[in-house]
Amino acid sequence: MKHPLALALAVALSATAPTYAKTPKADTSVSAQAQQPNSVNPFFSDSTLPLHYPQFDKIKDADFAPAFDAGMAEQLKEIDAIANNSAKPTFDNTIIAMEKSGRTLGRATTVFFNLVGTDTNPTREKLQATYAPKFSAHRDAINLNAKLFARVKALYDTRDSLGLDAQGVRLVERYYTDFVRSGANLSEADKTRTKAINSELAALGTKFSQNVLAEVNDSAIVVDTKEELDGLTDEQIASAAEAAKARKLDGKYVIALLNTTGQPPEASLTNRALRERLHKASVARGSRGNAYDNTAIVSQVTKLRAERAKIMGYPNYAAYVLDDETAKSPEAVNKMLGQLAPAAVANAEREGADLQAMIDKEQKAKGQPTFKLEPWDWSFYTEKVRQEKYAFDESQLKPYFEMKNVLENGVFFAAGQLYGLKFKQRTDLPKYHADTWVYDVFNEDGSQLAIFIFDPYARSSKRGGAWMNSYVDQSGLTGFKPVVANHLNIPKPSDGKPTLMTWDEVTTAFHEFGHALHGMFSNVEYPYFSGTSVPRDFVEYPSQVNEMWADWPSILANYAKHYQTGAAMPKELLDKVLASSKFNQGFATTEYLGSAMLDQNWHQATASQLPAANGVMGFEATALKKDGVNFYAVPPRYRTPYFSHIMGGYAAGYYAYIWSEVLDANSVEWFKENGGLTRKNGDHFRQSLLSQGGSVDALQLFRNFAGHDPKIEPLLEKRGLTATSGSEATGKAAKK
Repeated sequence: MKHPLALALAVALSATAPTYAKTPKADTSVSAQAQQPNSVNPFFSDSTLPLHYPQFDKIKDADFAPAFDAGMAEQLKEIDAIANNSAKPTFDNTIIAMEKSGRTLGRATTVFFNLVGTDTNPTREKLQATYAPKFSAHRDAINLNAKLFARVKALYDTRDSLGLDAQGVRLVERYYTDFVRSGANLSEADKTRTKAINSELAALGTKFSQNVLAEVNDSAIVVDTKEELDGLTDEQIASAAEAAKARKLDGKYVIALLNTTGQPPEASLTNRALRERLHKASVARGSRGNAYDNTAIVSQVTKLRAERAKIMGYPNYAAYVLDDETAKSPEAVNKMLGQLAPAAVANAEREGADLQAMIDKEQKAKGQPTFKLEPWDWSFYTEKVRQEKYAFDESQLKPYFEMKNVLENGVFFAAGQLYGLKFKQRTDLPKYHADTWVYDVFNEDGSQLAIFIFDPYARSSKRGGAWMNSYVDQSGLTGFKPVVANHLNIPKPSDGKPTLMTWDEVTTAFHEFGHALHGMFSNVEYPYFSGTSVPRDFVEYPSQVNEMWADWPSILANYAKHYQTGAAMPKELLDKVLASSKFNQGFATTEYLGSAMLDQNWHQATASQLPAANGVMGFEATALKKDGVNFYAVPPRYRTPYFSHIMGGYAAGYYAYIWSEVLDANSVEWFKENGGLTRKNGDHFRQSLLSQGGSVDALQLFRNFAGHDPKIEPLLEKRGLTATSGSEATGKAAKK
């Protein structure tokens, strides 16, 4: 859930979100600019642009610190007035008053943290490091305010007699729970220690995320000759040359890294030595002993989290986190992951045997000695096996997936068919980066629903991965409508060249738009419950459901068209795409489970069981072996030192993708049983679930939609983990 007193930091879905807190003394200094009533600082009032869209053309980096300082001072004054109100606590003078507090700070931090993720720079990184402990102190000054908590508790104790509707009662309950989970019931000594831990975690989390981005850029592979890039397309080679020029390495080529362990060029490069260089550079990130080494941070963060959990009365940090999720306990998560791992690894081993056979066959044909399959060979030989089995490879698909066509005639078209939405690009609104597109989103009746920002390209100032964030949250209380954004990391082609997507990038675009729909369809009264403000292990569910439309025949036929000729993807190629949709998913499931189980190992340990910096990689190796996911050819999708998810919002929560996929698999089954892509089905999904945000218990929302409790069988069948489904299974969550 988004707690409004968490400063609306726009990090609810951020994989690099730090944890906030420090001493109760918040920074109350206000700059000279902040004290001027007629200041031009754009954060001191609501934006006058449509739907309060941010005034990116007026926002300067120099505006953030004054807005932070003034915003914290303003909110502390508001909170002090609530806490010291001599009137008896009421829903309006306490809960609603808190919901309305911190507007200046919320505007500034929302934009700031979104920009840190999408387009950072040294000034923003310095601000992030400077203000992380200050924001932490501010949050603790509110959440550990004894007088304020007493008012909340009084309302909680009498919540059923306050005459509130169900959403109002739930809001009181959530505020009370958040205060308790922040430490409101602790002794003064424990509160003091918790504040100190929170402050340290805030600084460490910021440093970790900055190190990850810096080392992704620092670890880029420099290639001397074009010949070494054999297997890449002319466009990819041109992009590598431009990347080298940008680094003043004219005449050379640079392959930039993504944050995942596997790197896309490994699927195409014929030069095995270069594939090996690329892989080894990727897996070494964060543990090379250089300026960006994250092993000490991992050790400190996990120990501090374990200590804080113990103070809160939990045996470990995972138990603390999961108590407020739908999973409820580490035991439930362990059972789920443990049930999936053996079959997933067995599938991967069978796939590996197929790859080894392909290697042996090729080497024999060349009259050369064979070699053992290694991680850097997997993607390359997977494409060869795919071509042998299905007579096509991924490169044949890309000409049919031009990015804007995929977005407008695929992603948007599906939303139109299912929900009646209409989209219109607009060019009059300011942008935070030139490589973004802005759309008005309308309901079927012509009323405006939201504004949508699309930010597709990778850049050195942008964190890895794909995500959705909100700039303006819907709320009946404020009257605001949503402004949401999707972010991908697709390599940008050279000027004048089309952006051609891989199938994985296409399904990721559908996935992230599922999050966007969750935000745009929000129809709740209170900001606390808006949009994606749901448990972490539920938030991926609507987005995973939206992936099903990527290969739905009528949708695919509408956007899978050749970027040069406009010709539809040939039916035989389309059939091959659908037939191979379950290909290589032993690998995908295993690499995902490796990371998910690593996350649980780090957060189910006590402080005394956690290693020092020099033991971090050993701890990882031991954990993977213990859980049976240490198949040498399939390393985890993220290794610990660059596993940004678990240093931020997904700490003890990376299991959420597959946990949510249980609900997703059930929902896909429901749609198919009820006629598929119909307006009636879309309206039902929207009204019963997507529009409700966090205003209703998450699993109850699923029951309201599907009409039954979730069943695991559809997931097991989908992932090939039943006795009859063989070694091929889809692996949606594994991509994230």
